[in-house]
Formats: sequence, structure tokens, C-alpha cells
Amino acid sequence: LATGPRQNNSIFYEIRIYDIKPSKMKEFVEMVNKYFYLRTTHSELVGFWSAELGAMNKVVHVWKYDNFAHRTAVRHALANDKDWQGKFISPALPLIEKQHNEVAYLVPWCQLGKPPKEGGVYEWVTFQMKPGGPALWGEAFQAAINAHINTGYTKLIGVFHTEYGLLNTVHVIWWNESPDHRAAGRHSAHEDARVVAAVRDSVRFLDSQQNMLLIPLQCSPLK
Repeated sequence: LATGPRQNNSIFYEIRIYDIKPSKMKEFVEMVNKYFYLRTTHSELVGFWSAELGAMNKVVHVWKYDNFAHRTAVRHALANDKDWQGKFISPALPLIEKQHNEVAYLVPWCQLGKPPKEGGVYEWVTFQMKPGGPALWGEAFQAAINAHINTGYTKLIGVFHTEYGLLNTVHVIWWNESPDHRAAGRHSAHEDARVVAAVRDSVRFLDSQQNMLLIPLQCSPLK
């Protein structure tokens, strides 16, 4: 039911979300900044963030793979990388309370974007849509996203639809100059008749949604 149109290649993204022990968050971030170059020699990191609002002691990182065979080869290489295992994995695992991962594709009408400059904040919004997949809710959802883009206050980075994990889940990443800029933009958007109409049509297919304000880590390509 969750299968629908997607891009015409095999590229996918693995979304990893870790809950870090509250007393160990600073130590974990320092380890990431110091040793994560060992990990990124094996595959492409899209972004790595820590949650500032909407969650606490949580990190989110997104990895790009050419196909599933590529991911398998990378995981095998990581398991045999003594530097990675010894300098990061072994000391980092005791700092982590919980790990979660999903496999997702970019929706076919979205290309992965970049912020216009460094120094902003990212909003990660998760929509749990009704079963039926993009064939049911895709057009209405796209219209709601485009309505927000057209207001001009925010920059779309990516829209991902899960393939493995909780199905009919869509993750949307936005970039804003600051939390205050985002707040002012949202206020204006909610008074825009075009946004109101598009959102009203889209929420017919929505079960729930949640969001987090994310701050990029030093090692993150998206800053």
C-alpha cells in the first residue's frame, strides 16, 4: 500500500536517529566531531544534526547509498575497519540509549537541496499519512509543500518517503536563517489563503505529525 512513484534510479537514504544518554550528550558530540571522518571515508553523509527543540539528547544523521548492495558493502567494510571500531564505535556505544533507522527515497518531485548560506537552523517535520501511499495523498501533499515554498520564508532541503520503517511516513527538511525567522514566516504563511487552502486539502490524509528544530554538527555537510 505504501509503494508509489519515486525517482528513476536506485539511490536511497538511510535515516538514523539516536537517543543519547543525557549526561553523555556533550561527550558524544565531541567524539563525532573528532572521529567521524573515519566513517565518511566509506560512504556519503548528507547531514548530521542534534535536536534543539521538539526533542532532547537526540541526534539525526542521513546517509546516501547507490543501492542496497552498496550499503551492504559499506557495512561490511565498517565492521572490518579497526580504527572506526576502536576509536569511535567501542567508546560511543555505551553513550547511546536507543538507535532507530529507516530507509527512504526522495519523492520524485524533489531534489536534495542546499541552504543558501551556512549558519541557519533546520526543521525536521515527520508526517504520518493514511495508508495508501502517494497514489492516494501525493498530489495534495505536494501542493501543501509548494504552498509553503512559494511564501519565500523557508528553503526546502528534501522530502523523503519511507520504504523500510513505519510506512506512509514522510520526512520533510526545511532550512531557515534562525528560529525567529522561521516563527515569523510561519505566522505569515498561516494567514496566506493559498497555504490555508492547500493544507486544508492535504490534512484529509494525515494521521499525525511532529517536528524538531535541528542544529548541524561540525562534521555535517549541510550546515
